[in-house]
Amino acid sequence: MEVGRALLLALAFIAVASLPAAIALLFCADEILDRVVCGYTEWRDRRRERRTIARLDRAVEADALTRDIDLSDLDRADRRPLERLAADLRRLGSQRLGVGGRSMVWHGAVLKAYDDRLRLACRALGITEHLSELEGVDLEIERVRVEGLLHAAGLALPAARAGHRQRHR
Repeated sequence: MEVGRALLLALAFIAVASLPAAIALLFCADEILDRVVCGYTEWRDRRRERRTIARLDRAVEADALTRDIDLSDLDRADRRPLERLAADLRRLGSQRLGVGGRSMVWHGAVLKAYDDRLRLACRALGITEHLSELEGVDLEIERVRVEGLLHAAGLALPAARAGHRQRHR
């Protein structure tokens, strides 16, 4: 009988001690339930996204497309960001097109810098270019071709816009 009373007394103390927790649980039940439901919803959405991405990867064979790309080139410290290259190309392109009153040395330096930035942008986007191998009219044609490919890849350049005509001296 003494053990039963001691057990009953212990349970009464536990009930009294946990009464504030039970009251707090009662008042906060809706918030706790909301957090559980939101957590489950986020988990379900992440799982659904992962499954969708996996399905798309299988559909387009993404591994085959990216197998030959060396990602270590993208992490080099000396690599210029594509946004910076695009800004340089736009600036140099407008200087290249507006050469009125400038010396031939200045114009040559601008063309050289423009071609260097074209090469860097092509390397960053995986586009084949032959700017360093050509001269004269062939170089101009290659420059226009490369500008068009960069424009098609999403890099907006002033000289590559549709309907834009270049001035010739």
